[in-house]
Amino acid sequence: MRPLADEIRPQTLDEVAGQRHLLGEGALLRRLIESGSDNNYIFYGPSGTGKTTVANIIAKRTDKALYHLNATTAGLSDVKAVISDVDTLAAPNGILLYLDEIQYFNKKQQQSLLEFLENGKITLIASTTENPYFYIYNALLSRSTVFEFKSLTAEETLPAVLRALDKVAQRGDLPFTWEDTVPMDIARGCGGDVRKAINAVELLYQSAVPKDGALYVTSEDALQVSQHSAMRYDRDGDAHYDLLSCLQKSIRGSDPDAAVYYLGRLLTAGDLLSPCRRLLVIASEDIGLAYPQAIVVTKSCVDAALQLGLPEARIPLAEAALLLATAPKSNSAIGAIDAAMGDIKSGAMGVIPRHLQNVHADSTGTGKVAKYKYPHNYPNHYVKQRNLPEELGDRHYYEYGPNKTEQAAKRYWDEIKKDAT
Repeated sequence: MRPLADEIRPQTLDEVAGQRHLLGEGALLRRLIESGSDNNYIFYGPSGTGKTTVANIIAKRTDKALYHLNATTAGLSDVKAVISDVDTLAAPNGILLYLDEIQYFNKKQQQSLLEFLENGKITLIASTTENPYFYIYNALLSRSTVFEFKSLTAEETLPAVLRALDKVAQRGDLPFTWEDTVPMDIARGCGGDVRKAINAVELLYQSAVPKDGALYVTSEDALQVSQHSAMRYDRDGDAHYDLLSCLQKSIRGSDPDAAVYYLGRLLTAGDLLSPCRRLLVIASEDIGLAYPQAIVVTKSCVDAALQLGLPEARIPLAEAALLLATAPKSNSAIGAIDAAMGDIKSGAMGVIPRHLQNVHADSTGTGKVAKYKYPHNYPNHYVKQRNLPEELGDRHYYEYGPNKTEQAAKRYWDEIKKDAT
């Protein structure tokens, strides 16, 4: 029996779930497909969002022979086998090669396609779940148009779920029924992946319990099947860095609810080390001198989490995330060090003032003895003297942040330096 996802695969652009930005009336990709344009495409986006389905529809419209390779298992010999069918009876109108997960092809494998893309013998539609600008070589990118497919909302997924439920209901001798909330439970639980939603329907049908002469599925059954489906996570992929970015930006935006949500996404995926490292960065980068103790507390929470391990590690990490999200914010430290390093990298080095050099500089007997002024010997432990190289003039890198802690420090030093000699 054919897999349900293949059995109910859309045959027209209007049947494709979601992707209205690409396939809606007047959208660019739809116009290109309907015009019969013979272009090379790269479809970028999460699994189960319609990339393969759209490629199949394009192949039918162009009347080309469709060849499907998956780069996770295919090699150069498979590419050569496809190329060997060019200009043969097997592909009289040309070949449309759908290359799934193209990011797994190395440079040589990708380059083997270039000659045939140039002369139009092969039309390429490549799909990838990773950013194509990182994983696909420029020569191939320059000959293709990139379109991004997006995860579907529950509302966009629902029609596909209902179609799948109706289809499996026609399969058996017993009537197949479900609780009213089941379709939306599946649609919400699939994480924007239509294929997962349809597979969940198939599993529910296979596990349905006979009740009053019919197969019946409960909402609890649907939730159990789809409870982990919404997790899109790959520790080496875009989703990993997206979640870490969301965590940091939520804390930077002082949103404690979003902070614990994205922390929870990372921890539910079993990733402990990444959020620990990111929380330590956030404590210095985004809270910084507005609350200098934040890094101390965060370090203690991270140490406790690493010692405890999951699931208990979620507690001290949640404490750290909430502390950082609700703490006052300052990026003055990163601003200062980045500005200083920017000058250094651009060549603004200068000669270190002699009075700041190590004492060995005065024991050589060459040059003038340095006159370093020891600040602790002066009132308020401060004395005016030049510390930056002369070539840098009166350069300022650090700007006191507009928060209580740094403004208090500013007032303190402004008062002392005003009267210092």
